[in-house]
Amino acid sequence: MATFLYRIGRWAFRRRRLVGGLWLGVLVLAIAAAGLAPEGKEEDLSMPGTESQKAFDLLDERFPQSNAQGAEARLVFRAPDGQRVTARENKAAVEDTLGSLDGGDQVASATDPYEAGAVSEDGTIAYSTITYTVGAVDLTEQTKSALEDAANRARDAGLTVEVGGSALDSEEEPGGTTEIIGVAVAAVVLVLALGSLAAAGLSLLTAFVGVAIAFGLVSALAVPLGLTSTVAILALMLGLAVGIDYALFITSRFRDERAQGREPEEAAGRAAGTAGSAVVFAGATVFIALIGLGVVGIPELTKMGMGGAGAVALAVLVALTLVPALFGFFGNGVSPARAKPRAWGRVLARAVRKAEGAPRGGAGNCAISHDEPAGDRRPIAADPAKRMGTRWARFVLRRPAAVLLVAGLGLGAVALPALSLELGLPGDESKSVETTQRRAYDLLSEGFGPGFNGPLTVVVDMSASSGSGSGDSRATTDLVARTVRGVDGVVSVGDPVLSRTKDTAVLTAVPRTAPNSGETKDLVHAIRGAVSGVEADTGAGILVTGTTAMNIDISEAMSDALIPYLTVVIGLAVLLLMVVFRSLLVPVKAALGFLLSVGAAFGVLVAVFQWGWAADLLGIEQTGPVMSLMPILIIGIVFGLAMDYEVFLLTRMRETYVHGASPGEAIVNGFRHSGRVVAAAAIIMISVFAGFIGMSSPTIQTMGVGLAAAVAFDAFVVRMAIVPAVLALLGHRAWWLPPILNRVLPNVDIEGEKLSTRVPAAATVPDAAPPRLPVGRHRQ
Repeated sequence: MATFLYRIGRWAFRRRRLVGGLWLGVLVLAIAAAGLAPEGKEEDLSMPGTESQKAFDLLDERFPQSNAQGAEARLVFRAPDGQRVTARENKAAVEDTLGSLDGGDQVASATDPYEAGAVSEDGTIAYSTITYTVGAVDLTEQTKSALEDAANRARDAGLTVEVGGSALDSEEEPGGTTEIIGVAVAAVVLVLALGSLAAAGLSLLTAFVGVAIAFGLVSALAVPLGLTSTVAILALMLGLAVGIDYALFITSRFRDERAQGREPEEAAGRAAGTAGSAVVFAGATVFIALIGLGVVGIPELTKMGMGGAGAVALAVLVALTLVPALFGFFGNGVSPARAKPRAWGRVLARAVRKAEGAPRGGAGNCAISHDEPAGDRRPIAADPAKRMGTRWARFVLRRPAAVLLVAGLGLGAVALPALSLELGLPGDESKSVETTQRRAYDLLSEGFGPGFNGPLTVVVDMSASSGSGSGDSRATTDLVARTVRGVDGVVSVGDPVLSRTKDTAVLTAVPRTAPNSGETKDLVHAIRGAVSGVEADTGAGILVTGTTAMNIDISEAMSDALIPYLTVVIGLAVLLLMVVFRSLLVPVKAALGFLLSVGAAFGVLVAVFQWGWAADLLGIEQTGPVMSLMPILIIGIVFGLAMDYEVFLLTRMRETYVHGASPGEAIVNGFRHSGRVVAAAAIIMISVFAGFIGMSSPTIQTMGVGLAAAVAFDAFVVRMAIVPAVLALLGHRAWWLPPILNRVLPNVDIEGEKLSTRVPAAATVPDAAPPRLPVGRHRQ
């Protein structure tokens, strides 16, 4: 692997004009394809195989004149203070408003609130339900404008009017102030980490190229593959984060190789062969985790995983080819062969010397620690960031048990709120109080009770029952209505609506409690249990559906799929890491550390989105259950990113260890070379994810908070504290691999061992690795 990527790096450096031209051509084609492609449409969330989805499919079949999952709007009217909506003037205004909607091309029906009994008991609030022949994503702007104009007509007459339902749902567009701030923070971190504007610009440029291509492809394929705006935003979020990180890792290694005196082409090859190998396997873990989302069985989640995986794959390809090519274009701007420390570096170096009591001058600048590997003795203070990584590693080595205990208990405490995790899907109740949908939701709750916003639909299929006459159908539906009405928690059951063939009936049941409450979830199960007896007696099939029931079914499906998903993803990733590190315990430790960081991230989600902690600070106006898609989605993404840091941090440790260093020396050397880069990469990723918190979509907000928190915990607590502490306690056992696995598993040479024999080292390397000892005979 290392030798192959070494050749690619050198080839890309030599053929930089060809490589740059090819990527530019791909970028132009992707943008052109996106511009020419028709605009994608949002799709309704579905869960094939669930009872609620089967009922929707049955309704589409038996009621072809209507769309069971078509768009719906509710015009909610409120009379002025001291008046009733039944007053003559107000009634005339309502009827005039509804009359303006007649004749719309996509309008199926509009109910009269006075005839349908849709007036509150106190007479102050009424509503009309407008149904459409198409789904919300297919409504034209003309249809939406007609609905808004109708509401304004009633407002002009003195009524308070709000519009609820799915008709006015809009597609979330990427781009905004918070995302720009996130990228700006990433740029600053890159400059500080690399000490060069050119190197920072290179990392940002390559990341933007990969993201632009991924975003263009998702947009171009939106219609044929049914990709939604959420897929595009996830591809943008992940592509930007990993694209910057992967370029940072390879650029940092290139600068290290140049600092050792190697020529630019040779340094580019070695950077691609060593750091590039880590990028390949890190990207592979992210790819596996995202593709694994397909095992859940939710089409939208599968598409999100595919879109994110594609963006990560592009980021890997860009890092392995375009980054080395740009090394040639940027010349010494990326990394002069022997650069002086930057101004900020000199300031930090003086601070380090002062803290350590080192004298000014040459001795202070060339301080050598006698417990470091002999081959790593270099002017440490000239690179204060590396010095700080070394000091932290030594601190952990002196107190591994204490560090492990504090870090583990701290993450456990943060994870405690996750025990109260409640899942659901956002509705109008989760929207901002500034939106008309949220105000309509509140008016309906006030006038008709909280359960009115989440009615349940009971579908009775009598096609297979013994009787098929109208009398038998009426008897069956009446029995179902009485049974449902007798379930505790049901406020009312509407009259049944029969299909033209009289073999299917639809009843609407209104719960007493709000759609996302636990009581409503229990009610759905209670109704399904109650009607099972009617099914046995009549032979009819009875299904409970509706948006509320669908949300409940999806949430339960998420919980059921969690263990199989974790088994598949973690199993494959542990096997992959076993191949990378030739170790049995390192992959297991990586997986367990990941579970700690994810648990802490879930604790943050519960505290913010359910309990409201810091919600105002983050711009989250409504608390409630955490989106049911989030646990598996965050697990999939964070597992891949956690393995990124594991690979990048431990690659240098493994590289040092196989060259004869002791386990402790390997830990110190890994932090000296990779600690700063991993910390910078984590800050960049946190900044990018946090930049999406400002979007109005609850899905994107939850994803931004969860991913930013998970990366922070995983990078700075698990990988920087728990990992070195565990490795220190394990010693040589950490790198042990059973002989049978050693023979079976392929040797991919991620640490670039073969490069030391195939490629001669530079004659001026001041920190050549210590001589290789026979296998199994490492320094103590």
